Amino acid sequence: MTEGSGLVDVESLGKRYQELRYRTAPTWAHLIGEYSVAGHFEDVSATAEAAELRDLREVAHAAAALARTPDGTPVSLDGAVLAWQAATRADVLEHRFAELDVDPLFGPVTQFPGQVAKLALPSAEVAGALPKKYRGFARNLRDRLERLAAGRAAGRTPVAFAVADTVDRVRKWLHTPLEDDPLLAVDRAARTDHLRAVVGEVVRPALADYANALTWEVAPSARPDERCGLCWLDDGDRVYATLVRSHTTTDLHPDRIHETGLAQVAALDEEYAALGREVFGTSDVPAVMARMRDDPALHFDDAAGLVRAAEVALARATDRAPGWFGRLPRAACAVEAATSGSLGQYMLAPKDGSRGGTFVINVSDPRAWARYEVEALAFHEGVPGHHLQMGLAAELTELSEFRRTTTVTGFLEGWGLYAERLADEMGLYSSPLDRLGMLSFDSLRACRLVIDTGLHAKGWSRQRAKRFLAEHSPLSPGHIDAEVDRYIVTPGQALAYLVGRLEIVRIRREAERRQGAGFDLARFHDVVLGAGQLPLPLLEAHVAAALPGVVG
Repeated sequence: MTEGSGLVDVESLGKRYQELRYRTAPTWAHLIGEYSVAGHFEDVSATAEAAELRDLREVAHAAAALARTPDGTPVSLDGAVLAWQAATRADVLEHRFAELDVDPLFGPVTQFPGQVAKLALPSAEVAGALPKKYRGFARNLRDRLERLAAGRAAGRTPVAFAVADTVDRVRKWLHTPLEDDPLLAVDRAARTDHLRAVVGEVVRPALADYANALTWEVAPSARPDERCGLCWLDDGDRVYATLVRSHTTTDLHPDRIHETGLAQVAALDEEYAALGREVFGTSDVPAVMARMRDDPALHFDDAAGLVRAAEVALARATDRAPGWFGRLPRAACAVEAATSGSLGQYMLAPKDGSRGGTFVINVSDPRAWARYEVEALAFHEGVPGHHLQMGLAAELTELSEFRRTTTVTGFLEGWGLYAERLADEMGLYSSPLDRLGMLSFDSLRACRLVIDTGLHAKGWSRQRAKRFLAEHSPLSPGHIDAEVDRYIVTPGQALAYLVGRLEIVRIRREAERRQGAGFDLARFHDVVLGAGQLPLPLLEAHVAAALPGVVG
């Protein structure tokens, strides 16, 4: 690849890749403060996918030739990170996942209404681009139906419950009065007659057509609960292997991941027994889990109490972070309630600083939340978890923009889970009961290794997966249902948490062994977080170069 008459350098190639990301993920770009694509929405058409795939392969090929051996400096990783990102994205696109993608949890019907209220509108020009973006959303829904039709023709179909749940969400949306439409939850100045007309005359008809087509065309051939995993598709094993590599950044085989999960589930029993004896007076693990799940006194009554508990935990962690980290993000982290989406998620501050980072917590069913779960989640999503990780990365001005905004699931969620245990080292859990919450989340992540691979590599049914999670974790029935359904519609993503943490812990232990008495944990954390998000093998090489053995 050339630019003008000279060879492309990694800086210009990184800019090209970032522009490609903005163009193909414009809603994400808008959320992080890139307003040049404010009038665009994600294009899922086969034509757009083919063009993106071609561009990604070109970038990956050129970046691989520019990759350097890591020398301990973050910039030495540019070529390798870029090559990995572009090649991995291209590998995933080649499987045409859009041909079977109906997702009631993270699909556009669920995600976009929640994102709209967080879209910054810093100028009249950006606000004026919203009608075009909304037309793009409507077109996205119609394109999805075309992709699903192509999938049916090839024998690739979505899961039945996901189709039904998505239809339910659309119907509820359409029963909302136009004036209360979630797409009109924008700044008052942007809520124009034109925008209302687009929502009423373009978006809502597209939603109705989408729901009708899902009901009458897609649902009849959708896969039942007994065949909800990818392995039931002709090319499912290949698709799943690619998704596992993409999310974990490793070449671990699903069988090995499955066995690792089973071993981790068994190992947690000893910790449950010890803490159960202290908190409940019993070391019987099933009895401990039953008490955690069923005791109404251990669950929240209202959303306000849930949010307040998260705020208190986050404030305590923020105060304690200095000393465990040498470099901390300048941006603050707020807590915000939501009524849809995952149990909790972190939203990065936009690059214009119009708001800080946000820990979003799902309060749609407060009684499903155990009081002991909140601290672990706050430490995962906020401090010392994703807010330190992503907030700091966004401020690494010495890195190019594609490095500051790169997402690598194994690193991202591996660090979030590492942070939950690091919080214990930092003394952040306020009681033995809250430490049981840490174990509860550990159980969830260990079960994910078993269930995700069970569903998509071993042919488990939806019910078998839920039964396993109920038997090996203290999660409430509502959370169990949501978790298992998430693994079904986002194959491989749930593996990233524990696989990532185990790798980060292993890398830390190797650094401790190399450096001996000279090992500094705060320095280790700064090295890990100071280079942006990295594929785990590249993280290992970077840490080894930055923290070499101490010469005695």
